Amino acid sequence: MNRDRMLVGFGGALVVALLASMYVYRQLQHAQPAGGVKPVKLAAVVVAANPVGVGHRLAATDLALLDWPEGKQPQGSLARVEDGVGRAAMASFVPGELVLDQELAKRDAGEGLPVSIPEGMRAVSVGVDDVVAVAGFVTPGTIVDVLVTGMGAEGPVTRTILEHVRVLAVGQELQPGGPKPQTAPVVTLLVTPEDAEKLTLAAAEGKIRLALRNTDDHADAHPAPAYGPNLFRETMPAVAAGARVLAPKRAPVAPPYTVEVIRGEKLEKQTFANENEHAK
Repeated sequence: MNRDRMLVGFGGALVVALLASMYVYRQLQHAQPAGGVKPVKLAAVVVAANPVGVGHRLAATDLALLDWPEGKQPQGSLARVEDGVGRAAMASFVPGELVLDQELAKRDAGEGLPVSIPEGMRAVSVGVDDVVAVAGFVTPGTIVDVLVTGMGAEGPVTRTILEHVRVLAVGQELQPGGPKPQTAPVVTLLVTPEDAEKLTLAAAEGKIRLALRNTDDHADAHPAPAYGPNLFRETMPAVAAGARVLAPKRAPVAPPYTVEVIRGEKLEKQTFANENEHAK
């Protein structure tokens, strides 16, 4: 008898527990996440799977997919690996970096240096030596000013003809070589068509030097030309406008003294400089 009651009570408790569990489960299904934040939806974007250099034609193994918040993708991002395969990189990429459409050449544009030249720009190569190339520290991606020295109407003159010019290649190397100096017989610069003419004329008529500058320095200095005759000429201190310039005072000179000399019947006078006394 007691055993039957215990079984009935246990069965009732089990039914109540089951109903309570179902109630809690349904409530959790209708409940919002803490703070009212909905789960973030993700979309795929294409990133570099390997280091990619300028001019390299992308293969499927060079690319990978990465989850990104939907609706927050950067402009120009790719959603499929196929959208980048077969296109040459116009910029270098590191693993995990987003690959953007505007940083890739068109599929039929080829590969190598030409794809790294923006529309409307030109690549001009100039002969250099270790001095011109700033001891080899002019590498792809660095920024330089171009100076030329030639013979002007007043003698030798050095002018800065181009400022803030990007180096595309050193020799046949398109990739930065890090802090290690790179030496090559030519340097290829990215310039406008007008500046390409200046650079070509400067290379033919004068001696070119490259001045290395900080890549974050975007201001043009517009330095005045340096003329040879003025380089070693002594300069006077600047005088304020309207000020009178007084000649320096000269030290007083003592008057000479005269000595009479009698020679036979003749009287001669001889004058000597006074080195011991000063005029008062």
